[in-house]
Formats: sequence, C-alpha cells, structure tokens
Amino acid sequence: MSIFKAYDIRGIFGEELTKEMAEKIGYFLPRVIKGKKIAVGHDMRDSSTPLRAGIVKGLLKAGCEVYDVGLISTPMINFAVANYDLDGGVQITASHNPKEYNGFKVAGKNALPVGYDTGLNEVERLVRSEDISGEETGKVIALDIMEDYLKHVLSFLKTEKKYNIAIDAANGMAGHTIPKIFPKTNLNYNGLYMELDGTFPNHEANPLKEENLKDLEEMVKKGNYDFGIAFDGDADRIMFIDENGNNISADIITAMIGEWFVSHGYDGVLYDVRSTKMIKERVESAGGHAYLCRVGHAYFKQLLRDKDAFYGGELAGHFYFKENFYTDSGVIMLMKMINFLDEKNKPLSVLVAPYRKYFQSGEINSNVDDKDGKIEEIAQKYSDGEQFRIDGLSVYYKDWWFNLRKSNTEPLLRLCLEADSLELMETKTKEVLEKVRI
Repeated sequence: MSIFKAYDIRGIFGEELTKEMAEKIGYFLPRVIKGKKIAVGHDMRDSSTPLRAGIVKGLLKAGCEVYDVGLISTPMINFAVANYDLDGGVQITASHNPKEYNGFKVAGKNALPVGYDTGLNEVERLVRSEDISGEETGKVIALDIMEDYLKHVLSFLKTEKKYNIAIDAANGMAGHTIPKIFPKTNLNYNGLYMELDGTFPNHEANPLKEENLKDLEEMVKKGNYDFGIAFDGDADRIMFIDENGNNISADIITAMIGEWFVSHGYDGVLYDVRSTKMIKERVESAGGHAYLCRVGHAYFKQLLRDKDAFYGGELAGHFYFKENFYTDSGVIMLMKMINFLDEKNKPLSVLVAPYRKYFQSGEINSNVDDKDGKIEEIAQKYSDGEQFRIDGLSVYYKDWWFNLRKSNTEPLLRLCLEADSLELMETKTKEVLEKVRI
C-alpha cells in the first residue's frame, strides 16, 4: 500500500519509508509547493532523525533554503510557515501511530494544507517516475521559533484565573511544549507521561480510544482538578475529561464551543461527517452557520478558508481556528476552553450536560473487500433517507442517521450512527452492520 495518504505521507520506517525515500520526497516537494523556502521540523521518534537527514538532503539538492526549526509539535510547523512567510513546511511525524511508523505532514504557503488531492499525488508520481541528481546547492538556516510561538499561543488566553489541570502527554510532543507554556500563566498542571519517548511505553498516543484515557480519568477522579486533557503524539489533537473523570467526546466540545463562539458574533463552524447533529442544531439556533466537511485535516483547513469560517472540530480531537492561520492546535483549544469556563463560571460537567442528548455507536470497523460496491449497496437499501456523499455515504432520518465511509489506510468500512434514543441506536446499529457484513 502506498505511503502517500489522503492527508499526509505515512508508513513503516525501514520498509517503504526510508531515508532514501525521504531524500526523493524532499527533492521533488519544492516543485509542488512552488517555492524554495521550506521549514523542516520533527517529533521525538528515533526514526525522525534519519528521515530528517534524508529530506533535508533532498531539499538541498533542489536548491532550497531549509529552515531547521528542530524538535517541535505539528501545530508549530504551521506557525513557522505562516508567521515567517515561508513557502512551505514539513513536519516529520506519524502522529498517534505506533513506534514503527513515521511520516511527513506537509504545508504550503500561508500554512495551506498539502494533501493527496492538492499535491502529494504529484509528489508520488515524480518519486516513482524520476531520479534525483545534482549537488547540494541549498543551505540550512537554524530557526528557533519557540519564543514567538509561545507569544502566539498565550495571546489566546484571556483570563488570569487559576485552574488546576491534569495532563496526559502520552510521551509525545505536548511533553515538550506544555512545560514551556504553563509557567508563563497562572495555570497549574500535573502531568502524566510527559517524558518524550517515541516508543510510547505507557499507552498508544491516540486519545480517541477510550482505553488510552483510563490513566488520566483515574488521575482526575483522585485529585482536585478542574478538568483533564489528553494529547496525541504530535500534539495537534486534544481530548477533554470533566472534573469527575468522565470523557467528553470531541464533537460535543465542538457543539458547545461552537455555539459559544456564535453567541459572541463569530460565525462559521465546521464539523465532520461522524459528528453529532447537535452541532448543526446548536450553531443554527444561535444564529450561525454550520458546515459539514470530509474527515481529515487537509480538508478542514481548506474548507475553513473557503467558507471563511471561524472554527471547526473533528471527532478525532482536531480543533481549527481562523485566528490560527486556519489550522488546528490542541493547546489553543485548551486556551479557548479556559476562557469559556471563566466566562460561564460553572463546572465543565454541568456545562456539558445539556449537550449529552443523543446516543452514538462510536466508530465501528468492518472488513470489506469491495468497499465501493458495499457503499452503493447500502445506499440502495436506505434510499428513502436524505443522502449526502461528502465523505462516503451519510443517510439522515428524522430520529437517526449514519455515515459509512472507507478507511484511507486499511481494507475497512467505518460506521458511525446516532439516534434520539439508546434503544433506537442499538437497533439501527445492529441492522446496518448486518447489511454491511453480509
């Protein structure tokens, strides 16, 4: 399977993704980005070091000015590109994937996303069809962005009220940035797994999975915390735990904070096809506009610009902000949440309660050989519903809906279903799954 994915480049290091492949990607990338000033950053994985050497070598052979921004979180590469007016950037990371994986997240000028449909397909074609040649005519320029980045992040915090926060960094890049941000605030935190370790010895760095939140939930229950937060490996995603140790799904956060933004005059909220219909209901009831989007950061960043929307949220815990160059940031979402709690002056669990209205199946995977054929089959069986083809198949009824979409990386179909009652959710989930798995 190709390492060139819908949103980024990703694969098992040492197999298809090698230092030599990184060099080729670096060599051809400037043709797609159409610029020679490229920032390169990396996460804490052991394989990030040789991959960095490879991609820098390729960029230098392409005659680029390589701005070495060092060990950073993924939101920092977007900041570097936009803040310093560079032509593009590459972050070496595999986000939440296990230790054997690594990859590249690519941004163009103004931090515009570069996904498969917007350039990675051409990089793939060039890598497979052409050879690299020439001397390293470019140059490497060291660029320390941390202080400027801290000023940017802290500009979003609008209160000096003290909050006590439990943080699980999952041995990822939040363990690098959080200890630099919090001392410049009145916020207090206690951290779990803050040590940088790309082998992820404690749990997978994916906060979307409930099992990866157990340690944080226990920490919050035993301590006196206002809330807890969990980051993924490259710190662009964030999940919230209320003061009682209960997980809050990211789409509920999107609905709650989206409605709040609209109530303050900031319009335009994006949500993905897996997320609760509560987002649309709450945003529109507040007088705003809600826009359905394909899953994936490349699509969200582009649609946010196209709609000139203020904010967006994905079920996986990505939160996007117009004020942040139309890109996502876990730590900026944290600052927004603190501002929200300060204004409301109520516990997070109390504020979230009205949004726990509907019942969701969660994302359920099914192994299917003919994914496209199965989606068409399901579309015919539910042709009496209102259908959307934004990302896979979405079918809406008065009191329930579902989305069935292809995995971008595995031979799987992913089902998300929501209903007005628990009984209906369970009944319809069983019904649709039986049809998918026939």
